[in-house]
Amino acid sequence: MHKLTTSTIAALEEMLQNTARSEPGDFLPIQFLGGIQAGQVIGHLNPDFVPYLQESLLKNPIPYVEMDHDRLTIYNAKPLILSGSLAKLADRMHQGGFIPGWRNEDFAWIDQNGHEYFRLERSAFRTFGFRSMATHINGYTKAGNLWLGRRSETKATDPGRLDNIAAGGIGADETPWVNARRELWEEAGVPPQISDQIEPIGRIHMRRPVLGRGFHDEQLYVYDLELAENFFPTNHDGEVSGFIEIPLSEAAARILADEFTSDAAFVTADFILRNTKAI
Repeated sequence: MHKLTTSTIAALEEMLQNTARSEPGDFLPIQFLGGIQAGQVIGHLNPDFVPYLQESLLKNPIPYVEMDHDRLTIYNAKPLILSGSLAKLADRMHQGGFIPGWRNEDFAWIDQNGHEYFRLERSAFRTFGFRSMATHINGYTKAGNLWLGRRSETKATDPGRLDNIAAGGIGADETPWVNARRELWEEAGVPPQISDQIEPIGRIHMRRPVLGRGFHDEQLYVYDLELAENFFPTNHDGEVSGFIEIPLSEAAARILADEFTSDAAFVTADFILRNTKAI
């Protein structure tokens, strides 16, 4: 068990108490008239995006989408049909410059019972504030050090910041387990015989406004993975510029110095608190 000062532990604990922030009061709610809770709010739209979208929908309506002065309403339809309508909505927002970093990959919107109601371009989820899912893996050594990746400077979000050894959004046809193992190979070169040993830890619900973008609402599925002392990560997909192996005390200092992505900071802080005691 590692040791940290009581003040450092208190700072990390306070940070973890603020993982899920409320949407700003001026964000426009997005209501879904479907699912187990018909009429629930499933997203939030930055007020800077509203005039463009109002004008666009007035000129060229999109089936199953309606915009009033106080909300954007999405009507229920079969998932394939609804996904088609929302794809048109996202494409229109992309043309207007409100969805940067287009990925040509789909995320699924899933309700609390695990049912999928629509799929949409992953980069659009933040623009509309839809809840997405991602995995984050803490790679650690028997000595207790953490392996961290530094995001490529070409990444659309958080370029150059520290991240977990592997992390990534869960695609529409993936489970968290499948995604975690894929990301471990693509981002850190961890082969299947090692990634099979990942240990599920829990979930962290991350909610925060993103300046100039929208609202980031994501369930982070957290895993731990012990790595051999002679293992060295190697990136395969170009999304990581390099790796560092550091003790938990240094990781804590770098979190408090705001060197991490927001998501990885929470996941790493949780790992540190589970593996330290105060001095």
